[in-house]
Amino acid sequence: MARAVRKTTRGRAAPELAKVGRGELLTLIDFVRYAVSRFTAAKLAFAHGTTDPVAEAIFLVCEALHLHPDQFEIFGHACVTAAEGKTLLDLIHKRVTTRKPTAYLVNKIYMRGLPFYVDERVIVPRSFIGELLDSHFGGDGEVGSLIDDPAAVERVLDLCTGSGCLAILAAHHFPNAVVDAVDVSKGALEVAARNVGEHGLDERIALHRGDLFAPLGDNKYDLIITNPPYVDAEGMAALPPECRAEPKLAFDGGPDGLDVIRRILRDAPDHLTPDGGLLCEIGRGRESVDDAFPELPLLWLDTEESEGEVFWIAAADLG
Repeated sequence: MARAVRKTTRGRAAPELAKVGRGELLTLIDFVRYAVSRFTAAKLAFAHGTTDPVAEAIFLVCEALHLHPDQFEIFGHACVTAAEGKTLLDLIHKRVTTRKPTAYLVNKIYMRGLPFYVDERVIVPRSFIGELLDSHFGGDGEVGSLIDDPAAVERVLDLCTGSGCLAILAAHHFPNAVVDAVDVSKGALEVAARNVGEHGLDERIALHRGDLFAPLGDNKYDLIITNPPYVDAEGMAALPPECRAEPKLAFDGGPDGLDVIRRILRDAPDHLTPDGGLLCEIGRGRESVDDAFPELPLLWLDTEESEGEVFWIAAADLG
């Protein structure tokens, strides 16, 4: 699910972009500077793989030119062709006037360095769980590791899989695991199937359509990961246009944001092995979760860009 975004602008007409004369923008840096100016003037919101207008502009320009964003420094002073320039200006115009996330405009997002296809059938991935798999599930006696050996993990479940990105990251991180990935949305699973195939993981990741644990029977897992809908009613009313372009189903967690979380915590014990555990992202809802489940010894985990937005609980502590 999505994290909080930066500035919101509601009820405001889309700005008109000034025409660019021939030869006024030449290099990648020129187009990035132009995009940053337009994004800033339009007061866009950023939370879909980038956190500011500069990163967003570099992502847009590089993807449109079939370059990895990491290659921007190499090619920043390179000139673009007239056709490429037109493509860039069209994309910048669409980003400003439609307020759609750039990831939808270029059908691409990166997580932990891996590329994933995305479109409007799925939320744009920006979960912290991928980083936590690396930082807290390394084994080998690492400080803070929540499992002893990643190679010993045999079954992983990804609930609310969306584009399938977390299932794919889990398959990479746990080399001997098979992964079940569940989503209620047919469209989301179509996107997930494309990503699973492009990453060559069809034999290790099985996709299931259904409501949370419903399609899984009595299957049990060493690890359950989930980034479910968790935005409360107040948050839903304040979503910026960028987030409104995404599936509402992926955001709406009910009046207090915990409708889906309650069901996951209720049913997870029936689907965990004795030494297993649940890793769940909840965004800014830590206080609500702690208030609703004071009896649970939840371990709140931090990442480089978050504090206490994901919790871990061992199967033994779920009852």
